[in-house]
Amino acid sequence: MTKVALTVFFLVVSATVFAAAADHRFVRLFKFPAAPESAIVAEGDLEPRSIGSYTLRIYGGGSSQFPTDDFITGIVRPRDGTIEAVHFIDMDGDNRAVLVVLMRSAGSSGYLAADAFRYRKGSLELIAAVSNLDKAADPIEALRNKMKMSVEKK
Repeated sequence: MTKVALTVFFLVVSATVFAAAADHRFVRLFKFPAAPESAIVAEGDLEPRSIGSYTLRIYGGGSSQFPTDDFITGIVRPRDGTIEAVHFIDMDGDNRAVLVVLMRSAGSSGYLAADAFRYRKGSLELIAAVSNLDKAADPIEALRNKMKMSVEKK
């Protein structure tokens, strides 16, 4: 094969592999409960499923036909594992949902991690994060305990 043919072959194979990885990554649109805003949680573009980053982007949600037209804010976070689930939970008893991203590490240990975010008036804030939890642990309870400890320290 010529050098040009090998280069073209490499580019085609690379594009196919990256496209396949992108097709299987976690990308989901969520509607905030009792609010017009929407959120997209997505594993990083062209990253391995087992490690990398994820984004959380908030949109105004004013149009049901185009829920991602009005970008408000976003954040990029490190990820050790795959995103397993996203929940809206009242973590602190204020009757407002906190967005929780749950992740599970690759490999036989299956450690859990979770990040909790508060969205208020156009601002997105990481309020608690836990990692390296046993695969049987309750990450929501671990987040609640961490939030409780940070309040007690104040």
